[in-house]
Amino acid sequence: MESMPDQLIIVAGHAALRRFADPRREENWVLLDFQHNEVPYYLEHVRRGVEQAARHPDSLVLFSGGPTRREAGPRSEAISYFYVAEFFNWWGCPDVAERAHTEDFARDSYENLLFSICRFRELTGHYPSAITMVSWAFKRQRFYLHGASIGWPAARLRYEGPDNPVDLAQALAAEEVALAAYQADPYSSGPVFRRKRDERNPFHRQHGYRASCPELAQLLVHPGPDPFLLPLPWSAMA
Repeated sequence: MESMPDQLIIVAGHAALRRFADPRREENWVLLDFQHNEVPYYLEHVRRGVEQAARHPDSLVLFSGGPTRREAGPRSEAISYFYVAEFFNWWGCPDVAERAHTEDFARDSYENLLFSICRFRELTGHYPSAITMVSWAFKRQRFYLHGASIGWPAARLRYEGPDNPVDLAQALAAEEVALAAYQADPYSSGPVFRRKRDERNPFHRQHGYRASCPELAQLLVHPGPDPFLLPLPWSAMA
C-alpha cells in the first residue's frame, strides 16, 4: 500500500469453503439447510466490496468472518471470500488486492463491525474515518443498530446491500427476532448470543484485539445493556 488507507470497507462473511476450488459450485461450500442457492449472492457481496474499494483508492477492504464450521476445517469465512476475489481476478481491479485483508475472528454481525474496526487499527495504526458495510439488504437496520451501540457516527456509516436471499419472507421473520434480541442486548453479551458464538467457534480461537487496540479494550468486554459511555477514538467525529 503506497499510502495509509483512511476508509474501511467491510464484507461480512456468511459461509466458508470446504475446499479451495471453483466457488461458483455449491458443493465446494459448507452450507446450512437454509443457505442452499445462496452462493451467487455471496459472490456478489465480494464483488461489491472489491468494486467499492476500487472506487475509493484511500480505502482498505476487509473480509470478515472466522472459521465457523468444523466441516470447513480452519478455512475461515474471511479467507474463503478472499479466495473468491482471487478466483475472479479481482474483477479487473488487481490493485485492490494490495488493499485487501482478512478479519478472521468475527462470529456474528456485531463482531463483523467491531472486530473489523480493530483489524483496521492493527493494519494501519489508526482508526477509519468512514465505514462502508457490505451484507444482505435486509440486514441494513441491524448494522446501524450495531453502529449506534458502539457510538459510531451514523453519517460515517454507509451500507451496501446488493441483494436478498431467495426466501426473503423467512429472512425477514428471522431478522425481526434478531433485531429484538439486539435491542434488548445491544452488546450481544447475554447467554443466547454467547451460545451462538460458541457454536460458531468450533476450534476455540481467541482474538487479541484488547492488546492490539488498547483504546477499545473496555468496549470489547462491555456487557451492557447500559450504553458504553467512555470516550472512544471516533467520539470526536460525531
